[in-house]
Amino acid sequence: MIVRRGDIFYADLSPVIGSEQGGLRPVLIIQNDVGNKYSPTVIAAAITSRMGKTKLPTHIDINIEDDPEQGLAKDSVVLLEQVRTLDKRRLREKVGRLSENLMPAVDKALLVSLGLAPRHLLLGEEPGRAVAASTLALPKEEEK
Repeated sequence: MIVRRGDIFYADLSPVIGSEQGGLRPVLIIQNDVGNKYSPTVIAAAITSRMGKTKLPTHIDINIEDDPEQGLAKDSVVLLEQVRTLDKRRLREKVGRLSENLMPAVDKALLVSLGLAPRHLLLGEEPGRAVAASTLALPKEEEK
């Protein structure tokens, strides 16, 4: 099975404990392609179609009309606070692929989720107020 970063697969996430996303559900592969090729595991983020969930800076909206290649039946949200390492045997069929246009927002949401984003990127106009990950700006190479 060929797995690439940005692919969407159905995966069996059970068993779960507490608030973990579970069951057979779509996941976004977020691991790099070298790891995807050589490792028996992948790193993935759960996807939900429950659009009423609390909007967090770690959530990326997928609109099925704007991104038809992703293959999902409903508008959905990638939950980048629900990241898991999965054995590839948990992956079922490939659903589709997330648009390259959304991958920078995924990267920013991962920085937020893992606490790697500079503090000033996490704050909105009001001190202490978080902003959506899709509005964060990554520093340019020369600024790092």
